Amino acid sequence: MPSGAGTTGGDAAETSRTVTVSVIDDDPMVCQAMGLILTDYSNGRIRVVSTSTDGTGAVERAAAERPDVVLMDIAMPGMDGIEAARRLRALPHAPHVLMLTSLNPSNTVERSVEAGAEGFVSKTDAPGDIIRRVLDVCEGAPQFNTASQRQLIGDLRVQRPVGRRDEARRLLDALPARERETVLLAAEGLSNAEIAARMFISERTAKAHLSSAADKLSMNRVQLARLVERADLPPVG
Repeated sequence: MPSGAGTTGGDAAETSRTVTVSVIDDDPMVCQAMGLILTDYSNGRIRVVSTSTDGTGAVERAAAERPDVVLMDIAMPGMDGIEAARRLRALPHAPHVLMLTSLNPSNTVERSVEAGAEGFVSKTDAPGDIIRRVLDVCEGAPQFNTASQRQLIGDLRVQRPVGRRDEARRLLDALPARERETVLLAAEGLSNAEIAARMFISERTAKAHLSSAADKLSMNRVQLARLVERADLPPVG
Protein backbone atom coordinates (compact mmCIF):
# COMPACT_ATOMS: atom_id res chain seq x y z
CA MET A 1 0.00 0.00 0.00
CA PRO A 2 1.32 3.45 -0.85
CA SER A 3 2.17 5.22 2.39
CA GLY A 4 4.60 7.43 4.26
CA ALA A 5 6.31 10.72 3.59
CA GLY A 6 6.77 10.52 -0.15
CA THR A 7 7.49 12.16 -3.44
CA THR A 8 5.96 14.97 -5.40
CA GLY A 9 2.60 14.92 -7.15
CA GLY A 10 4.21 14.44 -10.57
CA ASP A 11 5.65 11.10 -9.46
CA ALA A 12 2.24 10.02 -8.18
CA ALA A 13 0.58 10.72 -11.52
CA GLU A 14 3.13 8.52 -13.29
CA THR A 15 2.77 5.48 -11.09
CA SER A 16 1.65 2.30 -12.86
CA ARG A 17 0.09 0.81 -9.74
CA THR A 18 -3.70 0.91 -9.49
CA VAL A 19 -4.82 2.78 -6.38
CA THR A 20 -7.84 1.28 -4.63
CA VAL A 21 -10.43 3.63 -3.12
CA SER A 22 -13.52 3.40 -0.92
CA VAL A 23 -16.09 6.21 -0.98
CA ILE A 24 -18.15 6.95 2.13
CA ASP A 25 -21.11 9.36 2.04
CA ASP A 26 -24.62 9.17 3.48
CA ASP A 27 -25.96 10.28 0.08
CA PRO A 28 -25.89 7.30 -2.35
CA MET A 29 -25.90 9.72 -5.29
CA VAL A 30 -22.62 11.25 -4.09
CA CYS A 31 -21.11 7.78 -3.75
CA GLN A 32 -22.21 6.97 -7.28
CA ALA A 33 -20.91 10.25 -8.72
CA MET A 34 -17.52 9.94 -7.00
CA GLY A 35 -17.26 6.32 -8.12
CA LEU A 36 -17.88 7.31 -11.74
CA ILE A 37 -15.39 10.19 -11.59
CA LEU A 38 -12.62 8.07 -10.10
CA THR A 39 -13.24 5.17 -12.47
CA ASP A 40 -13.97 6.96 -15.74
CA TYR A 41 -11.46 9.82 -15.57
CA SER A 42 -8.40 8.15 -14.07
CA ASN A 43 -7.32 6.09 -17.10
CA GLY A 44 -7.13 2.94 -15.02
CA ARG A 45 -5.00 4.48 -12.27
CA ILE A 46 -7.81 4.23 -9.69
CA ARG A 47 -10.25 1.44 -8.88
CA VAL A 48 -13.22 1.95 -6.55
CA VAL A 49 -13.54 -1.19 -4.43
CA SER A 50 -16.66 -0.20 -2.48
CA THR A 51 -19.00 2.55 -1.37
CA SER A 52 -20.75 2.90 2.00
CA THR A 53 -23.38 5.24 3.43
CA ASP A 54 -22.37 5.04 7.11
CA GLY A 55 -19.16 5.24 9.10
CA THR A 56 -19.53 1.97 10.99
CA GLY A 57 -19.98 -0.02 7.80
CA ALA A 58 -17.08 1.80 6.19
CA VAL A 59 -14.66 0.78 8.94
CA GLU A 60 -15.79 -2.84 8.80
CA ARG A 61 -15.42 -3.01 5.02
CA ALA A 62 -12.03 -1.28 5.04
CA ALA A 63 -10.69 -3.85 7.51
CA ALA A 64 -11.54 -6.57 5.01
CA GLU A 65 -10.85 -4.76 1.71
CA ARG A 66 -7.71 -2.80 2.69
CA PRO A 67 -8.23 0.15 0.31
CA ASP A 68 -5.33 2.50 -0.28
CA VAL A 69 -7.49 5.59 0.17
CA VAL A 70 -10.85 6.32 1.80
CA LEU A 71 -12.88 9.38 0.82
CA MET A 72 -14.87 10.08 3.99
CA ASP A 73 -17.84 12.41 4.33
CA ILE A 74 -17.76 14.47 7.53
CA ALA A 75 -21.43 14.88 8.47
CA MET A 76 -23.16 11.52 8.76
CA PRO A 77 -25.79 10.11 11.12
CA GLY A 78 -24.50 7.94 13.96
CA MET A 79 -20.72 7.80 13.75
CA ASP A 80 -19.49 10.95 12.02
CA GLY A 81 -16.72 10.96 9.46
CA ILE A 82 -14.05 12.22 11.84
CA GLU A 83 -14.57 9.38 14.31
CA ALA A 84 -14.71 6.91 11.42
CA ALA A 85 -11.41 8.35 10.14
CA ARG A 86 -9.86 7.83 13.57
CA ARG A 87 -10.90 4.18 13.56
CA LEU A 88 -9.71 3.67 10.00
CA ARG A 89 -6.27 5.03 10.87
CA ALA A 90 -6.08 2.60 13.81
CA LEU A 91 -6.49 -0.44 11.53
CA PRO A 92 -3.45 -2.72 11.04
CA HIS A 93 -3.46 -1.84 7.32
CA ALA A 94 -4.55 1.77 7.71
CA PRO A 95 -5.69 3.57 4.54
CA HIS A 96 -4.99 7.18 3.71
CA VAL A 97 -8.07 9.24 4.60
CA LEU A 98 -9.30 12.30 2.74
CA MET A 99 -12.31 14.11 4.14
CA LEU A 100 -15.07 14.60 1.58
CA THR A 101 -16.97 17.88 1.89
CA SER A 102 -19.26 20.14 -0.10
CA LEU A 103 -18.64 23.19 2.12
CA ASN A 104 -15.67 25.18 3.30
CA PRO A 105 -14.66 23.28 6.48
CA SER A 106 -15.53 25.03 9.71
CA ASN A 107 -14.21 23.82 13.08
CA THR A 108 -13.36 20.47 11.52
CA VAL A 109 -9.83 20.79 10.15
CA GLU A 110 -7.94 20.35 13.43
CA ARG A 111 -10.21 17.48 14.53
CA SER A 112 -9.72 15.79 11.17
CA VAL A 113 -5.93 16.08 11.38
CA GLU A 114 -5.98 14.76 14.96
CA ALA A 115 -7.92 11.77 13.62
CA GLY A 116 -5.23 11.13 10.99
CA ALA A 117 -6.85 12.64 7.89
CA GLU A 118 -4.37 13.87 5.30
CA GLY A 119 -6.52 16.40 3.50
CA PHE A 120 -9.85 17.45 2.08
CA VAL A 121 -11.60 16.76 -1.23
CA SER A 122 -14.49 18.98 -2.27
CA LYS A 123 -17.48 17.32 -3.88
CA THR A 124 -17.50 20.21 -6.35
CA ASP A 125 -13.85 19.87 -7.40
CA ALA A 126 -13.09 19.16 -11.04
CA PRO A 127 -12.59 15.43 -11.79
CA GLY A 128 -8.92 15.97 -12.53
CA ASP A 129 -8.37 17.67 -9.18
CA ILE A 130 -10.11 14.88 -7.27
CA ILE A 131 -8.02 12.25 -9.02
CA ARG A 132 -4.81 14.22 -8.41
CA ARG A 133 -5.56 14.48 -4.69
CA VAL A 134 -6.22 10.74 -4.41
CA LEU A 135 -3.01 9.83 -6.23
CA ASP A 136 -0.84 12.42 -4.49
CA VAL A 137 -1.94 11.49 -0.97
CA CYS A 138 -0.61 7.99 -1.64
CA GLU A 139 2.80 9.56 -2.12
CA GLY A 140 2.65 11.35 1.23
CA ALA A 141 1.63 14.77 -0.10
CA PRO A 142 -0.92 16.51 2.19
CA GLN A 143 -4.06 17.55 0.34
CA PHE A 144 -5.21 20.68 2.17
CA ASN A 145 -6.46 23.72 0.31
CA THR A 146 -5.44 27.22 1.35
CA ALA A 147 -8.56 27.82 3.45
CA SER A 148 -8.04 24.60 5.39
CA GLN A 149 -4.38 25.36 6.03
CA ARG A 150 -5.19 28.83 7.30
CA GLN A 151 -7.90 27.50 9.59
CA LEU A 152 -5.60 24.86 11.03
CA ILE A 153 -2.78 27.31 11.72
CA GLY A 154 -5.23 29.81 13.17
CA ASP A 155 -6.70 27.22 15.51
CA LEU A 156 -3.24 26.28 16.72
CA ARG A 157 -2.33 29.89 17.46
CA VAL A 158 -5.50 30.57 19.44
CA GLN A 159 -4.49 28.15 22.15
CA ARG A 160 -1.10 26.45 22.49
CA PRO A 161 -0.75 25.19 26.06
CA VAL A 162 2.80 25.18 27.36
CA GLY A 163 2.59 21.51 28.31
CA ARG A 164 1.71 20.48 24.76
CA ARG A 165 4.42 22.76 23.38
CA ASP A 166 7.05 21.21 25.62
CA GLU A 167 5.90 17.70 24.75
CA ALA A 168 6.15 18.51 21.04
CA ARG A 169 9.66 19.85 21.50
CA ARG A 170 10.65 16.73 23.43
CA LEU A 171 9.43 14.49 20.61
CA LEU A 172 11.30 16.51 17.99
CA ASP A 173 14.47 16.62 20.08
CA ALA A 174 14.38 12.82 20.38
CA LEU A 175 14.93 12.50 16.63
CA PRO A 176 18.43 12.29 15.14
CA ALA A 177 19.62 15.73 14.05
CA ARG A 178 19.26 15.16 10.30
CA GLU A 179 15.80 13.64 10.62
CA ARG A 180 14.72 16.51 12.84
CA GLU A 181 15.98 19.02 10.28
CA THR A 182 14.04 17.37 7.43
CA VAL A 183 10.87 17.42 9.55
CA LEU A 184 11.29 21.14 10.29
CA LEU A 185 11.89 21.95 6.63
CA ALA A 186 8.91 19.86 5.52
CA ALA A 187 6.76 21.74 8.02
CA GLU A 188 7.78 24.98 6.27
CA GLY A 189 6.18 23.57 3.11
CA LEU A 190 9.35 22.51 1.29
CA SER A 191 9.13 19.59 -1.12
CA ASN A 192 11.49 16.61 -0.83
CA ALA A 193 13.62 18.08 -3.65
CA GLU A 194 13.82 21.46 -1.90
CA ILE A 195 14.73 19.80 1.40
CA ALA A 196 17.48 17.86 -0.35
CA ALA A 197 18.90 21.02 -1.92
CA ARG A 198 18.81 22.90 1.39
CA MET A 199 20.58 20.07 3.25
CA PHE A 200 23.01 19.16 0.42
CA ILE A 201 21.76 15.57 0.31
CA SER A 202 19.97 13.48 -2.31
CA GLU A 203 16.20 13.56 -2.64
CA ARG A 204 16.16 9.83 -1.83
CA THR A 205 18.01 10.52 1.44
CA ALA A 206 15.64 13.36 2.33
CA LYS A 207 12.67 11.06 1.75
CA ALA A 208 14.31 8.35 3.86
CA HIS A 209 14.91 10.79 6.74
CA LEU A 210 11.25 11.90 6.68
CA SER A 211 9.99 8.33 6.48
CA SER A 212 12.17 7.29 9.42
CA ALA A 213 10.97 10.22 11.52
CA ALA A 214 7.35 9.44 10.63
CA ASP A 215 7.83 5.81 11.67
CA LYS A 216 9.51 6.71 14.98
CA LEU A 217 6.76 9.16 15.94
CA SER A 218 3.90 7.13 14.38
CA MET A 219 2.80 10.21 12.44
CA ASN A 220 2.10 11.03 8.81
CA ARG A 221 3.50 14.13 7.11
CA VAL A 222 0.53 16.29 8.05
CA GLN A 223 0.78 15.28 11.70
CA LEU A 224 4.53 15.97 11.69
CA ALA A 225 3.85 19.50 10.43
CA ARG A 226 1.26 19.96 13.16
CA LEU A 227 3.79 18.75 15.75
CA VAL A 228 6.25 21.41 14.60
CA GLU A 229 3.53 24.06 14.82
CA ARG A 230 2.74 22.96 18.36
CA ALA A 231 6.43 23.12 19.30
CA ASP A 232 6.49 26.81 18.32
CA LEU A 233 10.08 26.69 17.03
CA PRO A 234 11.80 29.36 14.88
CA PRO A 235 12.15 28.49 11.18
CA VAL A 236 15.19 26.54 10.07
CA GLY A 237 17.87 28.94 8.90
